[in-house]
Parts: sequence; structure tokens; C-alpha cells
Amino acid sequence: MVRTVGVEEEMLLVDVRNGRPRSVSGRMLVRAPHQPPEVAGVGVHGALEGEFQQQQIETHTAPAADLETLREELLRWRGAAVAAARETGSSVAALGTSPLPVHPIAAKSSRYSWMEDRYQLTAREHLTCGCHVHVSVESDEEGVGVLDRIRVWLPTLLALSANSPFWNGVDSGFASYRSQALAKWPSWGPADRFGSAQAYHHLVRQMVLSSVILDEGMVYFDARLATHYPTVEIRSADVCFTAEEAVVIAALCRGLVDTSAGEWRAGREAPDVPTQLIRLATWQAGREGLEGHLVDWRTGLPKPAWSVVTALVEHVGPALESVGDLAVVEDGLLRVRGEGNGAMRQRAMLQKTGQLVDVVAEAVRATTPLGEQ
Repeated sequence: MVRTVGVEEEMLLVDVRNGRPRSVSGRMLVRAPHQPPEVAGVGVHGALEGEFQQQQIETHTAPAADLETLREELLRWRGAAVAAARETGSSVAALGTSPLPVHPIAAKSSRYSWMEDRYQLTAREHLTCGCHVHVSVESDEEGVGVLDRIRVWLPTLLALSANSPFWNGVDSGFASYRSQALAKWPSWGPADRFGSAQAYHHLVRQMVLSSVILDEGMVYFDARLATHYPTVEIRSADVCFTAEEAVVIAALCRGLVDTSAGEWRAGREAPDVPTQLIRLATWQAGREGLEGHLVDWRTGLPKPAWSVVTALVEHVGPALESVGDLAVVEDGLLRVRGEGNGAMRQRAMLQKTGQLVDVVAEAVRATTPLGEQ
């Protein structure tokens, strides 16, 4: 069985003149090609939808069995977002956070009003964009077996995708400041090992009953069972600077799911790594990205980032090769190693011109498919 993979990308809506985020998602969606809520999402069709803040938009690809189809879907929906944004004098930038100052404005809905009231300053300041990858699983039991085994590798995906060094006009000092902003939310982050689908669902019910969160959709684990679709949803990555990088992240996610499902079926024990160590590894990945050291979960010690990335590729290599993804991943990682990930490219642009508006402009160019430029 070839597992299908789909991607959700959250992206900023920015003013074409000054690069600042614009609260135009409502006006934009009136003209956009999107599916109604009852059928939207990666489980059925591609879609273009609103998000928590009016200065962002979210795309969903349809599930794909091969990476070329996924690439076409990513470009299709990035192009749809760009075309719709132009109708409002805006453009779209795949940035994890806004380099320029912004005052987030929540979209109008009862759910978002509840979140604003419940989380106060955390909600009012929140404007981040991630890349969420859905990979199909055969059952909740298999899905939880996967969650228990991929958790140790998710900080590496964050480091690869890191694309949010700037926050409200300043360099945060982090490759992914998005990961720091998300840490303010009560249900975000790495999860413990569950051992069974029953244990997973029991914890989720407890979390909802606590009233700290509204519903299952607010279980913001780094990876979780999707609420409406038979997939594992991997949520650790920043939105990727380019569609090509998103394809690589998606391929690695599918490789992790397939490898972990095989280990689960074979009865191999999930790595017994304390959640607190994974939390430290996540912090380190957000801090240094690919330019420093990551925490190697196997030893708990720092290792050069690309050494840990290589270990991940070796771990999922057979799964990648079995579906023809290995060459795409290797080529994509070679390109990232030469050009840098989003955080590195953003900082390089600022060093070149000294203007954060140029950072946003470069992101707009990288986000926009060639046919839309």
C-alpha cells in the first residue's frame, strides 16, 4: 500500500507596496476557489480557507500518492491564493512569522471569539504559519503506534523547515520563532507515548473536559490523529519558504509514518525518550535550525545539525526508496544545504539590503509559482 500524503500551508497576506500583513482574508475568500466546510480539507479535496487571523490564509492539497502530484497540488493552491490575494491589492508570503510589525486581527467566528476571550494576550499576539502534513494510516491503533515512534524525530523536521527568524520588526535570535510563540498555548508541543488508541482518546477527552481547550481541534500536539480523516497529522514544521521544500518535508513525513508503522506491526518497542528531552530538542531546533547543533535523541547530546538530518534520512531511507521518494529527498536536501532554509535565506536578504521589506518581497517571489509571476 502506498500511503497518501496531503499538506496544509498557512501563509501571510501582505501589502504589495510595503510588505506589512493585511487583514483581508474575508474579502479574498469571496473570490477564491474554495470548497464548502463540509467537504474541505486534505481528506477530500484541495481548498483555500481562512485561518485564525485575518492576515493569513490556509491552503489544503488533495491527498496524493506520488510526489509529483503533490508538487502540482502545492503549486496549484499557492497560485490560487496569489491570484485571489491580488484582487485585494495583496500578495502571499510563505513566512512562519511576519518580519514587519503587525497587529493581528482575528477572523469573525464564535470559535475564534472564544479563543480570544480564553487566551487573552496569547491569542491577540498570535500570528504564525505552519506546514501540516497528513499521511494516511489504516486505523487509529496504527496511527498511535506511529505517533509513539515518530515523536523523537519531529524536532529535526522543525530545524529543516525553520522559516521564522524575525518577529515584529526584530531578529528574534531563533531560526523558528514560531516554535516559541506556539509554546504559549496550553496544548502545544511533544506528547508522551500513548501505547494504544484507547489511551490517546482518553487523554484527548480529559483535555477537552478540563475546559482549558474548547474541543479536539485544539489538541495542538506536534503530531496527532486527524479529527475527521484517517491520517496522522504532523504539525511540527514551519511553513516552508518554497513548494519544493514542502515536498521534501512531506516525503520525510511519509517515510517516518511508513517506517514507524512497520516497527509497530513487528512489535518493536517505541523509543523510551522522556518528553522533557524532546521538548529540549524542539527548543534547540527552533533556536539554531540548520546552522548549529541539534539534540540527538539517541544520546541526549548535541550533534551538528546536518549529522542529525543524515540520521533521519538513513532511518527512513528504505521507506523512501520503496515509493521512489529517495532521490527527490536527497536532491532537495542538497539544495537546502547549498541555499539554506527559509530562516537562512531571510537573514541573508536582510544582510544584503538592510531592509525587512526586501525580506518579505523575496518571500513573495519564492511563494509565487512561476506562471503567476
